[in-house]
Amino acid sequence: MLANVDLKPYNTMGVSSVADFFTTVHDLDELKKALAFAKEKGLRPFVLGGGSNLLLVSERLSRVVMHMAIEGFEKVGESSEAIFIKVGAGESWHGTVQRTLKLGLPGLENLALIPGSVGAAVVQNIGAYGSEVAQFVKEVEVYDPASGERRTVKHAECDFRYRHSLFKTPKAADWVVLSVTLALPKRWEPNLSYKDLQQAFSEGGLSTAVGIFDAVVALRQKKLPDPREIGSAGSFFKNPIVTREAFQALLEQFPSIVHYRLAGGLEKLAAGWMIDYAGLKGFREGDAGVYDKQALVLVNYGYATGSELWQLAQDVRAKVKAVFGIELEPEPVIL
Repeated sequence: MLANVDLKPYNTMGVSSVADFFTTVHDLDELKKALAFAKEKGLRPFVLGGGSNLLLVSERLSRVVMHMAIEGFEKVGESSEAIFIKVGAGESWHGTVQRTLKLGLPGLENLALIPGSVGAAVVQNIGAYGSEVAQFVKEVEVYDPASGERRTVKHAECDFRYRHSLFKTPKAADWVVLSVTLALPKRWEPNLSYKDLQQAFSEGGLSTAVGIFDAVVALRQKKLPDPREIGSAGSFFKNPIVTREAFQALLEQFPSIVHYRLAGGLEKLAAGWMIDYAGLKGFREGDAGVYDKQALVLVNYGYATGSELWQLAQDVRAKVKAVFGIELEPEPVIL
């Protein structure tokens, strides 16, 4: 257990925040010891994955930070429909996508190059290019500190929704993800539902899983900053979901508003388009800015503090609400 550790190297936004205590967790035994230490000190534990969906607002973090590093990748069975791969919560998500494709197991290719760990991917229900991780989760193994027991949470219990899962609710907020069992389809079909992917294969090229992987990687590299060069937590705001009636009212006022029709009489609005329309794309206040290639992304150009980035986020939300009457919700964990 280390004391007074700066978390700047452990978050892709590149924000400095000193944790009271920090340890790396490689297995359940180390996790239990870290949790016991936190209880002894009277501090709340915090599980840190890849740090790619996180904004550290405070310069000092009075928590016991547990950096998840549980590894593992193995086939654990199959059904008539899918092959099951169990992956440790600390494994790289993008690395997992690569490994499955190398084994000839397609399905995850639309989720390529999303930074972070496997455990965090399930908690957040990451999604991109017409796909969500929820589509591929068979079950999640967790540790419940309250009971001291391991639990297996089946897919149906995970309450997966847009950027949401059971693990973000008060009931399961203290559970720690240990591993995820993915179900990869035996009968694969390309997912080209996303407009940019349709355009990438519009000339009739063969849409193989590897081809889609390559196209997604190219699209993400074009639109999003490399966190090794510019600090970023990826998409900073969720795309708001409104009723069709509310959407029709917006459409009358903003005929070019970008939207996606959902089931149940709902519409998903493109938050990046709204931020751009509000005139904030490329806006910068010191080292805190709105990325000039994708307005949905807030960036740290060097030495922005967490509080400066959070203030920028509030300014963006206020401007979008003033223009559209819509309240944007942050996507990262705000700590």
